[in-house]
Amino acid sequence: MESKKDIVSRLQKDILRWQGFNPPPAGTTKGIGLGLLESAFPNGVFPTGTIHEMICPTPEQAAATGGFMSGILASLMNQGGACIWIGIYRKLFPPSLKHFNVQPDRLIFIDVQREKDVLWAMEEALKCEGLAAVIAEVREISFAQSRRLQLAVESSKVTGFLLRNDPRKLAANTCSARWQISPLPSEPEGGLPGIGFPRWQAELLRVRNGNPGIWQIEWANGKFIPIEEEVSVIQLPQRKVG
Repeated sequence: MESKKDIVSRLQKDILRWQGFNPPPAGTTKGIGLGLLESAFPNGVFPTGTIHEMICPTPEQAAATGGFMSGILASLMNQGGACIWIGIYRKLFPPSLKHFNVQPDRLIFIDVQREKDVLWAMEEALKCEGLAAVIAEVREISFAQSRRLQLAVESSKVTGFLLRNDPRKLAANTCSARWQISPLPSEPEGGLPGIGFPRWQAELLRVRNGNPGIWQIEWANGKFIPIEEEVSVIQLPQRKVG
């Protein structure tokens, strides 16, 4: 018979798996190329089949978040599947996605007129198992609304992203991680004039059962590259969410 310790350990692994933190099979490497940042998540794996909350309080951070997230989409979509992007005011320039190895014709844009329609459309899209990801631009979301989204992805295993473009109230919700991406000055290559590769400061404000922290990352040669090896870890008390 299993001991109490073994039962608790097995239940913890099951819960993490249901939340999208699936460990890679033995002898294989699973990830999306974020390097040390991925070690902040349980099992050292970027969680898929769950909801990520992206905080974008300024237009500059919204643009940086779009670029950073495009790099993540490149990994999520490399096995096939399209991405649905839902919002009221579309500001993304689709041809720019090619810079991040994402083909614009594999994104489906849904433009709605009311905030509540954004969340309804996202919930319905998250139920489609053939999708690689669903992105929605929203101002606020309640715990109950986030719970409905989480229930949808638990069945379909589709990864969702909430772009919080006016996050005045950061209440508790069921999202597995809360991010804030800020732009960093680029560095010209080889002393040549012009603009270098895009750079970001990626901050994990909250991650379920993981370690919040701050990382600096560059997108070069079609992949994420850490700018520095040191990571600033934020020691915050972990609150139970969901």
